[in-house]
Amino acid sequence: MIRKVLKIVAIVALIALVVIQFIRPDKNIGDYSDIAAFEAETKPSQEVKAILKSNCYDCHSNTTVYPWYAEIAPFSFFLADHVEEGKEHLDFAAWESYSIKKKDHKLDELIEEVEEGEMPLESYTLIHGNLSEEQKEQLETWAKSVRTQLQSQL
Repeated sequence: MIRKVLKIVAIVALIALVVIQFIRPDKNIGDYSDIAAFEAETKPSQEVKAILKSNCYDCHSNTTVYPWYAEIAPFSFFLADHVEEGKEHLDFAAWESYSIKKKDHKLDELIEEVEEGEMPLESYTLIHGNLSEEQKEQLETWAKSVRTQLQSQL
């Protein structure tokens, strides 16, 4: 009896897995012109631009570069949700719409998250690698410098 129930559950789960392959979440696809205003205002060095591009923009802008497994459900849903949530917290593509106070706050959060090792997320670093201590320092130094400039405008 238990074997029969397990077999039915396994068949239903397999059918559900196949069916969800045909349901696609929207992709977060833009181009780097979407972050031009952010980079023009904050003037990151080439090193910091590279850090942002390889570790931040995927989830915090419209320039997500999707890995191969993003085509496979349920990973596609996980990634879509992850990007949507990331953009809710900080969206570099929406930088122009932020007030000076909000920009300052977002950079303060960026510094805090990097210092505490919360960003990039572990689920991201498992596949894409983590920031080195030197990269963290470069990112934090740049963000603190931009914050100083913003605070002088308040």
